This record gives sequence, structure tokens and C-alpha cells, in this order.
Amino acid sequence: MTRYILMVFAGACSFGILSTFVKLAYREGYTAAEISFTQALTGMVVLWIIYLLRKRRREAITPGQWGWLLLTGASIGLTSFVYYISVAYIPASVAIVILMQFTWIGLLMEALIFKKKPSALQVITTLLILAGTWMGSGMAGGGLSRLSVKGLLFAAASAFLYAVYVIANSRVGKNLDAGKKSAVMITGSTLCIFAINAPQLLASTHFDIGLGKWALFLSLFGTVIPPLLFARGIPKVGAGISGVIMTAELPVAIVCSHFILQEPVNGLQWAGVVLMLLSMLLLNAHYFQKKTTVRARDRKPQTV
Repeated sequence: MTRYILMVFAGACSFGILSTFVKLAYREGYTAAEISFTQALTGMVVLWIIYLLRKRRREAITPGQWGWLLLTGASIGLTSFVYYISVAYIPASVAIVILMQFTWIGLLMEALIFKKKPSALQVITTLLILAGTWMGSGMAGGGLSRLSVKGLLFAAASAFLYAVYVIANSRVGKNLDAGKKSAVMITGSTLCIFAINAPQLLASTHFDIGLGKWALFLSLFGTVIPPLLFARGIPKVGAGISGVIMTAELPVAIVCSHFILQEPVNGLQWAGVVLMLLSMLLLNAHYFQKKTTVRARDRKPQTV
């Protein structure tokens, strides 16, 4: 189980660097529609090539599975798109803290839709993470009123869509090959982003080498690596614990925005990052201890 948790963690860290580099792409004149579409399209092509080149039996996917996988991919595509819009209006460190609200949104959705009651430890850990995100974003000093309402709403929408993606990914195509599952989902992501932005994309004159550079970089860390890791790890770990682990995006995003974008990060923000990391360690330490106890009991010789 350890490797699946590390897969989810690595995928989250990969996602965490995106907002910083999207801001750099904005400085070169590219739009959220152009960036998100070319990222998804490049990732889709790469994932299908990887799957087709692998020497293994081709899996058949039923029409129903195709539909659910495409919809799941559409949710992560929309997450990226609206999140990229949000960082055009608010600092990357603030956008990521709003995105992190998907943790409790996901737990709430599972409780309401699937009647899956969160454990006391999950609730406590979530509260600690919310406290850490509040501190880590820099909003604890009362800076929320100076932020763009439009940017905050887009970031909130990305949090809701991200929660939908995590839950759907944990339940759809659990027994499918991770490579094909990822390729199909990113196909849904690409189609969704294009459908929403078709007029702007068809009229764009920015499809050049510069945009291709950003498409390759962002697709690698946002469309290729995370979906492959999430498709393999989330179904094994579960949506609830995966949602907590994926908050690793916040410290990664803050570190990148500080050292690359030169956004100021004070001591309170660093304390929030540390609190989040300790919260995740608390949850996983309890989980590992529980699994170890169960395995030791199962290995214990039975007496007759």
C-alpha cells in the first residue's frame, strides 16, 4: 500500500508546480484557454502513444466505461481550466489554498452521496489542514478583502470540480489498465476544454513554438505524470485518504511561487505549510499502524 500512497503524493506534488509556470506563460501573452487546451491535447497524444507502445494485451472498455471515464476526464480538465483562470486574478498562493478546500468538499460529497461517514481522525486532520491552508495562504492577516471576487469564485469552482474528479477516479474503471484509463480520461479533458473554448481557440493566433514549449512542460507535470499516478494510486488508497494526501500541492505551490515568482512568504505561511505536512503524516501514521497490526494478526500461526 505504501507505493500507492507515494504515487498519489508524487502526483499531487507534480500538480503543485503548475500555477507558478502558468503565471509565467501569462507573462508571454498566452490565455488560459490556449494553455489548458494545448496542455491537455499534448498530454492526450503522449498518453495514447505510451499505451499503444506497451507490449501487453489490449483491454476492451465497454461503452458505459468510456462514458464515465470521459466525464471523469472532463472534470479534471475543467478543474485545470478554471484554476488557471483564477491565477490570472489572484496570487498563486491564494488560488492553491482555495483549491485545497476540495479535501472537505470531497468528504462531504462522499457522506451525502455514498453515505460514507468520515472517521474522527479524518475530520480532525481535515480541520488541521484547513487551519494550515489558512495560515499558509497569507490570508490570516486579513488580506482576503483585497482579493478579486472573480478570482476567488473561479478558484472555488476548481475546488468543487477537483473533489468530483477525486471521487469519480476512485470509483470508475478500478480494474482497468492505468495507462489506458488515463489516456481515455485526458481525451475527455481535451474534448471538454475545446468545446467550452472553441470560438476563442479557432480564432487564436498564438499557436506557435512558444506555446508549444509551455504545452510540453505543463502536459508532462499536469497531464501525463499525475493522471498515470492517480489512476493507479487513488483506487487503491481511496478517495478520502487520497484527498488528504493531495493537499501536498499547497506547500509545493507556495515554495515555487516564492522562489520563482518572488511572491513574499512570511513565517506564518511557512508555519501553515509545516502544520499541513504534520497533519498528513498523522493520518498516514495511523493508517500504516492499522495495516501493520492487521497483517501481523493474519500472519500469526493458528493454534488448534
